[in-house]
Amino acid sequence: MAGIKMTCLNCGQANRVPRDRLGSGPKCGTCGGALVTGKVAELDAATLGKAARTDELPLVVDYWAPWCGPCRAMAPEFLKAAGGLKGVARLAKIDTQANPSVSGANGIRGIPTMILYAGGRERARTSGAMGQAAILDWVNKAIAGRA
Repeated sequence: MAGIKMTCLNCGQANRVPRDRLGSGPKCGTCGGALVTGKVAELDAATLGKAARTDELPLVVDYWAPWCGPCRAMAPEFLKAAGGLKGVARLAKIDTQANPSVSGANGIRGIPTMILYAGGRERARTSGAMGQAAILDWVNKAIAGRA
């Protein structure tokens, strides 16, 4: 079995993980960081770009800013959703204030915005704050191609 491609969200190194090992705590071959954590990773522009282009396991990215009230309100819900999606999708966030180039490059017009990437392309997008249940529902529908 060839495995699926995943970018380490800590060091940016590409890894290949057998699909049946996603639930057993796979680690990066370079830095030893956990590849599937059930937590929200904080990304920089370079790691986001690489993961969005190469990852085969769905990556859900929350585009947010520290001054955005709805973004701050959604953050704990996004964190809870990450635990519920462990092994199904990885969740990450990127601060659009600290990484202003990502907004233009990804067509972000308002925040919070979530984009689901898989197989090297954007698969789904939604804007506005959501609770955990709505995030889980949206991600599962997006993965199934119904979002």
